[in-house]
Amino acid sequence: MKRTVLAALSVGALGLSVQAHAQSSVTLYGLIDEGFNFTNNAAGHRGYQMVSGDTVGSRWGLKGSEDLGGSLKAIFQLENGFNTNNGALGQGGLMFGRQAYVGLSSSQYGTLTMGRQYDPTVDMWSGFTAAGNWEGDLGSHPYDNDNADWDYRIQNSVKYVSPTVAGFTGEALYGFSNQAGGFAQNRIYSAAVQYQMGPLSAAVAYLKANNGGLTAGGAAPSATVVFTGKSQQNIDAGVSYKFTDKAILSFAYSHVDVYDPTSNAYFTNQPAAGSQKSWKFDNFEINGQYFFKPDFWLGAAYTYTRAHVATVTGSSEPNWNQISLMLDYDLSTRTSVYVQGAYQHADGKTGGDFDVANIVGSPGQSSTGNQMVYRVAMTHRF
Repeated sequence: MKRTVLAALSVGALGLSVQAHAQSSVTLYGLIDEGFNFTNNAAGHRGYQMVSGDTVGSRWGLKGSEDLGGSLKAIFQLENGFNTNNGALGQGGLMFGRQAYVGLSSSQYGTLTMGRQYDPTVDMWSGFTAAGNWEGDLGSHPYDNDNADWDYRIQNSVKYVSPTVAGFTGEALYGFSNQAGGFAQNRIYSAAVQYQMGPLSAAVAYLKANNGGLTAGGAAPSATVVFTGKSQQNIDAGVSYKFTDKAILSFAYSHVDVYDPTSNAYFTNQPAAGSQKSWKFDNFEINGQYFFKPDFWLGAAYTYTRAHVATVTGSSEPNWNQISLMLDYDLSTRTSVYVQGAYQHADGKTGGDFDVANIVGSPGQSSTGNQMVYRVAMTHRF
């Protein structure tokens, strides 16, 4: 009986597939990133862990388009994040927590999408950083303060991407609070411009959040936002140059302001209510990749982060130095193996969690100003 039912379902699914193909293009895709991490100091202890999605988030998704005629297409994307080790849903347990949007695309007029999606700073700027391009968590700036590592997406958002003209592409997004009488409560707006011509690429980007993470239903969900506070703004710039097919060198800068902060998702001990006036970060990163062969490459990144922490009793200026490396070998076009390592030194005298090292991807903050994390892993794409 089971075989009969399965056969019927298979035939039905095949018919559905043929019908869908006749009307539109639909693609099922995915990626699994799984490996072993060692951390030398997490709360004073060594950490040995199996970790999913450190370099690229494990995911599966559906994306597609329908030709409406006149160069206009209807498009959609649904993308799920998950933990390979236990099968749990990612992004706070959401079914399609990575992306979920629908929209219209025109080669002449650009693309307009609506739903849960990445903002322009992620789309156009984060690729100039190691974290947002090839390294993931271990290349992140402290606390992923500028979201280069894709810590959060924007809900209730409308996004427009322009056509490319003379190498320039623009992008703008607005994320609604979805609150009656609270238009500015947990809303986000962002814009970016990117230039690409030959081996040279560059971008500038901006994001502003009002009461980000204040409510679960606003533009920035409280389950995944890094900072909670009255307002936050990110100012980003990046440039990259490709030297033939052997090497790529990139520089990225970001400035982040958080006003009246109340929490940091990476802190072990949250600050007392009303004690913080502002947190400001300046991140300076240089990174590069060298390809020994097309399927075998080495990446390296260095970041210096300077912060200004203002409280009701005074101010201080903690800073971080972080270096990271990654060696990757492609076993095939779909499967890769890699090793990574990162070292962070934190130098602060705030009397709080800013004074200890805390590499994104580690099991927790160090008990000192130093921390090292190593990873051996593989990725498989389908």
